[in-house]
Parts: sequence; structure tokens; C-alpha cells
Amino acid sequence: MQKGDRTGTGTLSVFGYQMRFDLQEGFPLLTTKRVPFRLIKSELLWFLKGDTNIRYLLQQNNNIWNEWPFRNWVQSDSYDGPDMTDFGRRSQEDEEFKVQYEEQMALFKERIKEDRVFAEQFGELGNVYGKQWRDWRTSRGETIDQVNKVIHDIKHNPDSRRLIVSAWNPEDLSPERAALPPCHVLFQFYVADGKLSCQLYQRSADIFLGVPFNIASYALLTHLIAKECNLEVGEFIHTLGDAHIYSNHLEQIKTQVQRDPRQLPSLSISSAADSVFDVEMEDIQLEGYEPHPSIKAPVAV
Repeated sequence: MQKGDRTGTGTLSVFGYQMRFDLQEGFPLLTTKRVPFRLIKSELLWFLKGDTNIRYLLQQNNNIWNEWPFRNWVQSDSYDGPDMTDFGRRSQEDEEFKVQYEEQMALFKERIKEDRVFAEQFGELGNVYGKQWRDWRTSRGETIDQVNKVIHDIKHNPDSRRLIVSAWNPEDLSPERAALPPCHVLFQFYVADGKLSCQLYQRSADIFLGVPFNIASYALLTHLIAKECNLEVGEFIHTLGDAHIYSNHLEQIKTQVQRDPRQLPSLSISSAADSVFDVEMEDIQLEGYEPHPSIKAPVAV
């Protein structure tokens, strides 16, 4: 059905949908358009570091979280450049403004990478995924490393029904505490027959842009944790709440669905990476990925 949304773009939406992927049959990276696996790797490793500043991402040439801190900068008293009001929409419609926007974004990114003080002031996203996964703050002022704990429990109590990591902290949902409330809010692991499976609940699912990233990211996380726990991979189950297509993605979707899927690639993880927290970009390699060409679409912010 047609629904409005926070961004004002408009969507076609359904509520409640589930997909299952057998990770033994190949790595579930979309083949009907090219999905940049490098960005998926660097974002997941950023989460696992517990990092919430885009500086690491920009150093990895990953720009997928730039819009939120950039908006904070251009709306701050420290900004003295051209007016960037409603920059997301205007940059799509006004060519002159688009040039200004790209110039200011390039300046912002360079300052984040080169100036640690500037990055600390304007590169922070608040209490987003990395913070909740690795450094959840309790009401008593203590912290919980959820990922470390769930790995320990998989190793020592694999039949537990509490192998859960949550990113949804009701206290941290305001824009002052987090740039964006988590879309992928909770994931649970399940061990059976020597295999590790993972189910993700995602409250809000951007089908064209976001969901291909989410599928590959959590499939990769399952592989990494299975390796550390000396298990094979089982299934990745993806449960969606509000599954939507933005109105400005419809033509791209029409192009994509006309393409025939190709063979899934395979994943290789270096044997030197014993812990998920020690994995580096070069330790993770994709083999046999031959997708259709990429299809560009604007991000709704």
C-alpha cells in the first residue's frame, strides 16, 4: 500500500515479510545489480569495533553514513559556507546547488579524515549500532559487551535460547542521542547439527538500497562468528517489519526485476583471523562475484 514516511519521499509498503538463505549454497550477495561488498565489510568491522564515528569509515573510503553528520555540521554555528538548507532534496533538483553541495561534502570528509578534533565534534553519530553492540550502558552505569557475550555463550551454552544482541535501546532513540534509530534492531543465533544460524528482525527495510546490504552484512557476521566458534554456517533468516520501496526507486526496481539472477559467490576468511574483533579488511575475500551492473538511486535521509 502507499504510505507516507519520515523523509517525505513516499513509499510502497507491506508489513511483515520473511526471507531465508541457506549459507551453504553460496554467499547471499545480490547478483541482479552490483553491491559494493567493500562497503559492507568496512561497515560491519566498524560495528564490531564499537565505533560510532565516521572517521574510520572515511579512511576506508566508505561514505554510507556521511549524510547525518554532514547535516549536523552545515546546521551548526561553526559552518560558514553556502546555505545547505534542505540539502538532500535540493542537491537532486538544482544543478548549481548540487555542485555546491558536493564541494562542501568533499571539504567535510577531508576535515573528518585529517582533523581528529573536528572529527570528534562533527563525525560522531551517537549511540548507534557499534555502541549498543559493544558498550550498552545500563541504568546502574555498567556496560555490556553484547557481541562478546553472545560469542562466549555460543561456545559454552550453544542450546541457549538467549543468544541475542539488541540494538534497540528506547533511551537512545532521540536525535540528540543517535543520528538514526536502529533499523536492524535485534538478531538471534541458533546452533544445531554443528551449524550456526542467525535471524535478524529489521523494523524498517529499504528494499532497493538497504536490504541487499543488510542481508550480506548479517550473512558475513554469521560466517565470522561461526568461524570463531568452530561451527559451520547454517541459515540466515531475515524478518522484515515495514518493508518498503521509496517512490523515487520505482524505475530502478523495474530495471532490476527484468534481470536474471546469477550464481552466488563464495566467501573466504583468512585462517589467521581467530577472533571477530581482530579481523581486518584483507582477511575477508569474495570469490566468483559476477553480478549485473550497479543501479544508482538517491538515499532518503
